[in-house]
Amino acid sequence: MTKEIITTAAGLVGLLQQQRSAFDAAGAVSAAERKRRIQTAIDLLVKYHKPLVEAMDADFGGRPKGYSLMNDVLGSLTSLKYARDHFEPWMASEPRTPFPPYDQLGAQAWVMYQPKGTVGIIGTWNAPLFTLFSPLASVLAAGNRAILKPSEVVPRTAQVVAEAVVDMFDPLEVGVVTGGPDVGEIFTAQPFDHIVFTGSTQVGKAVMRNAAQNLVPVTLELGGKSPTIVARSADLPTAAFRIAAAKASNGGQLCVNPDVVYVAREQLEDFVAALKRSFGELFPSVAGNPDMVAVVNERHVARVDAYVSDAARAGARVDCAPAPLAADAAGRRRPLAIVIDPPSSAMIMQEEIFGPAVVVKPYDAIDAVIADINSRPRPLALYYFGEDEGEQKRVLEHTLSGGVTINEAMFHAAMEDAPFGGVGASGMGHYHGREGFLEFSHARTVFKAPAYDPRREWGLLPPYSDQFLAMMEAQVTR
Repeated sequence: MTKEIITTAAGLVGLLQQQRSAFDAAGAVSAAERKRRIQTAIDLLVKYHKPLVEAMDADFGGRPKGYSLMNDVLGSLTSLKYARDHFEPWMASEPRTPFPPYDQLGAQAWVMYQPKGTVGIIGTWNAPLFTLFSPLASVLAAGNRAILKPSEVVPRTAQVVAEAVVDMFDPLEVGVVTGGPDVGEIFTAQPFDHIVFTGSTQVGKAVMRNAAQNLVPVTLELGGKSPTIVARSADLPTAAFRIAAAKASNGGQLCVNPDVVYVAREQLEDFVAALKRSFGELFPSVAGNPDMVAVVNERHVARVDAYVSDAARAGARVDCAPAPLAADAAGRRRPLAIVIDPPSSAMIMQEEIFGPAVVVKPYDAIDAVIADINSRPRPLALYYFGEDEGEQKRVLEHTLSGGVTINEAMFHAAMEDAPFGGVGASGMGHYHGREGFLEFSHARTVFKAPAYDPRREWGLLPPYSDQFLAMMEAQVTR
């Protein structure tokens, strides 16, 4: 097959058909073959890391190369290397106990884990490498082939990714498709064997509707307003610094950034002061600061600014760190807007912020916080700062989120030996670790019958004897 970047519906359809034919013809995918494919992805990132980080810097209008290396290149490499070094035991078939009396007659049963076929992976702009290559690690470990669709919001990065994939991979193993939302719509309408999508909840619903036309299973990594609880037992300066560092990451443009911070009413002003101080230590200035990630484009700048302005009009107090709020009018770097106690009807309380702003809400009782969290869609992440183990347990047992980090923020998403994903409106399915391997595998039950079949002599086959009904009735027990 010709190695090329595919940009058309016809090209996508042809590539998917050829991958599926190659999958069917190849049969079982050996551990050595899986490892070779994962290693190719590793080699791709090593070879192309410099042009990739340069492209991300250009696409964002300011994204530190070291940050892009840490978040996207090294984050992806960590997932790929973990899968490479751990997947082989996951491949083993699992013996299961046959039902009686066949368990006594020599029957055997097992579950084998087979690749599904071709998986379509749609990445997003905020972590344009990680959202492609981290799930790819689980997809390849499970023995599948893949077609990648980079985000068009970061076109330079998408182009380098496409060129790198075409250079490094046989397209029958891993292919690539580029284009805008129209291509994305066509992509999700194809009969893949599984689709992975990272993005907004609204678009995730559209992906799921499209996939349903072909009964394609989906893994949706979406988002939500990740709540952060600062308990009365928390060390306030430490909590404020760690929350500031999390909000600073990628300019607040990560699906697991803290969104709404709940602080005890009597500690509100001390927390806001500590948060401003901590963020200011990270970024003493905004305009031209090479350490600060810019908002990705003007549309997203306008969106976040509108959330903050709407909250202010609704009566919320807005502080910022560092001041002034419009410190980079000529660019897209922004200070952290701290929106204090907006009404629940404000846009910033309804929409995922996904940018350099955070809500701080005072509370009197922890149960009111739990009730407020549970009144909204299930978030991708939840954070709890505090040393009260009883209260921590209550929060964990009375809320639901994709994952949790305690006394930090976002760290659970870096766990390679544990599943990463959402629940409810924040997504479904997961990757990372053995659970990611299982996500992209078909668990196939196999039953091997014994030579001896007792059913006829036991009267369990037609023509039924007069005793058959009584025999069945006798089995109806508690």
